[in-house]
Amino acid sequence: MSPRTNTRRSFLKKTAGAAVAVPTIATVPLMGEDAPSNKATIGFVGTGNNGTNWMGRFLGDKRMRVVAVCDVNKEGPGYWGGSVRGREPAVRKVNGHYKDKGCKGYEDFRDVIARKDIDSIYIGTPDHWHALVAVYAARAKKNIYGQKPLSLTIAEGRAMVKAVEANKVVWQTGSQQRSDRNFRRACELVRNGKLGDVLTVNVGVGPSPVWCDLPAEEMEDGLDWDRWLGPAPTRPYSSVLSPRGMHGHYPAWRKYREYAGGSLADMGAHHFDIAQWGLGMDASGPIRVVPPENTASEFGASLVYANGTRLTHGG
Repeated sequence: MSPRTNTRRSFLKKTAGAAVAVPTIATVPLMGEDAPSNKATIGFVGTGNNGTNWMGRFLGDKRMRVVAVCDVNKEGPGYWGGSVRGREPAVRKVNGHYKDKGCKGYEDFRDVIARKDIDSIYIGTPDHWHALVAVYAARAKKNIYGQKPLSLTIAEGRAMVKAVEANKVVWQTGSQQRSDRNFRRACELVRNGKLGDVLTVNVGVGPSPVWCDLPAEEMEDGLDWDRWLGPAPTRPYSSVLSPRGMHGHYPAWRKYREYAGGSLADMGAHHFDIAQWGLGMDASGPIRVVPPENTASEFGASLVYANGTRLTHGG
């Protein structure tokens, strides 16, 4: 039995049957002029480097109003020695921008979703939290912007899609390479036959994930570690996984299977998507998945399409 089967929170069981497929990208309908009552409101779940950086885009949009932020980390340094991140700094950032005290901070994302005055939810959590936040938000009729990768597992992804479709809310996934003219141009060249018949594609992203084996460490103050773990297996605190960023490197929880899909899923969410786009397979997909010859290898898995084209996970 894999560690992912060791889940302990009863409320997770209630959502286990509610998975998510993703409709096409759409724009949240906005209303009126510049009056606060006419702005689309949004709550941010996850205020680490990702959430805080994207928050700036929404603060700069006069059609929007950030009214709530949520994070299990009260306050701490950002990654690479960046500015302070967390729930309280995010509240200060938002209220400082609007020059009022209209934004509130929360530790439990369900408190944000429960607010009737919030139209949309931004999901900037680690990957293992994406599905639960999305399903809850969809059921509450909130429009959703979810960072990639979409989900941690295929089952979670299907649950998210179903929840979005059943509740008729807008979903957008952060896959900005589709908006980059260089990627679009490359795909146009391939699809128009300028490279001839495509037989093989190599996607050069990092390794697949490994199971977490980090040693236990002393807990940090101001961080709800149990809530950070959420649907993942119970384990002792580790500063390598911590959202505090004390270690000063790229968020390393991405390496471990309990929380993410490794670089394979992190950048693969972009580059496999571009390969799929270039092959003209958006309405379809591979018919067969072939594991690497060395099953212990972190690279080498292949996707085979009906026309014989083979897409391989490279280095």
